[in-house]
Amino acid sequence: MKDNNFIKENNAKHMWHPMGHPADSLAHPPTVITSAKDSSITDIDGNTVVDAVGGLWCVNLGYSNDVVKEAISKQLYDLPYYSAFSGTSNPAAIEASYLVRDMFAADGMSRVFFTSGGSDSVETCLRLARQYHVVRGETSRTKFISLKKGYHGTHFGGASVNGNNRFRINYEPLLPGCYHLPAPYTYRNPFNETDPAKLAQNIAAAFEDEIAFQGANTIAAFIMEPIQGAGGVIVPDASFMGLMRDICDRHGILMISDEVITGFGRTGDWSGARHWGVKPDLMSMAKGITSGYFPVGAALIGEKVAEVFENDTSGNAAIFHGYTYSAHPVGAAAVTATLNETLRLDTKVNAAARGAQLFEGVKALAAKHNIVGDVRGGHGLMTGIELVSDQGSKTPMDLATMKRIHKTAYDNGAMVRLGGNNILMSPPLVITEAEVNQILSALDAGFSAA
Repeated sequence: MKDNNFIKENNAKHMWHPMGHPADSLAHPPTVITSAKDSSITDIDGNTVVDAVGGLWCVNLGYSNDVVKEAISKQLYDLPYYSAFSGTSNPAAIEASYLVRDMFAADGMSRVFFTSGGSDSVETCLRLARQYHVVRGETSRTKFISLKKGYHGTHFGGASVNGNNRFRINYEPLLPGCYHLPAPYTYRNPFNETDPAKLAQNIAAAFEDEIAFQGANTIAAFIMEPIQGAGGVIVPDASFMGLMRDICDRHGILMISDEVITGFGRTGDWSGARHWGVKPDLMSMAKGITSGYFPVGAALIGEKVAEVFENDTSGNAAIFHGYTYSAHPVGAAAVTATLNETLRLDTKVNAAARGAQLFEGVKALAAKHNIVGDVRGGHGLMTGIELVSDQGSKTPMDLATMKRIHKTAYDNGAMVRLGGNNILMSPPLVITEAEVNQILSALDAGFSAA
C-alpha cells in the first residue's frame, strides 16, 4: 500500500465515485476511510467517528466480525472461484442457498438465485417476473408498477422502476411500460393527506385505477420496498403492504418485495415483508447478506413462482440470465458465516431497541431545532430526518447548509448520509446505546450549525 502522502495526492484524480459529480470530487476530495472497528470508522487523518450509515445500509454486523473474515479467507484457499452456470456448482453455494432459503421460508420463499449485489437482484426479479407469465402463457404481462420515492438500484430495469428522478432523467429513455404510484409519504403527497391509514387507502385506490387503465393482463409485477430507504426512510401505514398484496392477488400480478435494505433484521424483523405480515412472490436481497464484507446479492423465489418454473414442459422456463459471480464460492462462504452470526447474535432484537432509542432521540432534537420538518423511522435501525428552511412552507433546506450540517456532525463524532434535504441513518445492527447517544450529540451540533 502506498503511503498517506500518495493517497492524499491522488484522491479522486483517477477514480470516478458513484453518486457524485466528478468535478465536485476534485474540488472537495472525499473523506478517505482507512480502518474500522465495531461500529466506528477512522479516516486518513486519524479521526474516529461512529458510522451512522453502516457503510451503506449494509454493515449489519459491524466491522470486527472475525468469523466472517476467517470464512472468506479459508474459502480463498479452498476454492477462490468457479462458475455456477448450468452444469457446475460448489459446496459453499449449496450450503449458503440452504441457509438463505431456510431463513426466509416463513416469508414463503423456496428457492435462491445468487447475484453480485442489490441492483443485480432487482434486475433478476424483474426478469423472472416477466418470464413467469411467459411460461404460464400470458405473454402480454410485461409492465411494472412501482412507487414514487422508491429506490431499486441503477441497472436499466431498476432505474426504470425507481421513483426518484435523480436516477432517471440523465439516462432516459428507460425501459418502457413502467408506471409509478404516489409514495406513502405523509409529509408530502398529492392527496394532502396526513393520516397514514387514509393515505394507504388512497394509494390502493390509485393502484386499482391504474390497473383498470393499463389492463390487468398487461402487468407483470408490482415492486416496493417495505420501508423506503434512499427515498428518505418513508414508513407506510401498517395496512399498506397488505392492501397492495391483496390487489396484486385479485389481478394476477406478482408482488416483488425489495429487501436489499430491509432484509436480515434492519426493521426489527428478519424481513420487511414479515414486519408487515405479508408474503411476497419474489424478494430482492443484498447488503446484510454478507454484512458488506463481500459483494453478494440474491433473488428469492416464492413457492408459487418456483412451481411454475420447475413444472414447465414447454422449455420456456430455462433461465438465460446470470452473472459471472453468481454463487461465487468466496461470497457464498461469506453468506453462510454472516447468516450464522446474524442468527447467533439475534441482531433484530438490538436493531429494534437501538432503533427506538435513535428515533426517540431525533424526535427530541426536532423539538429543539426548527429546521427539522419531519422525522421518520421507529421500525428498527432506519431513521430519516427531513430538513427545511421554513416549517410552514416545507421549503427544502439548501445544499450548502446540508453540507455544513453534515461536516459539523462528522467533526463531532458521527458519519451520517445526505439524501437531498434528508439525513439518512442506518447504523450497524450491533451498535451500542452509548454510540447512539454519540450520534444524537453529533446531530445536535450539526443542527446548531445550520
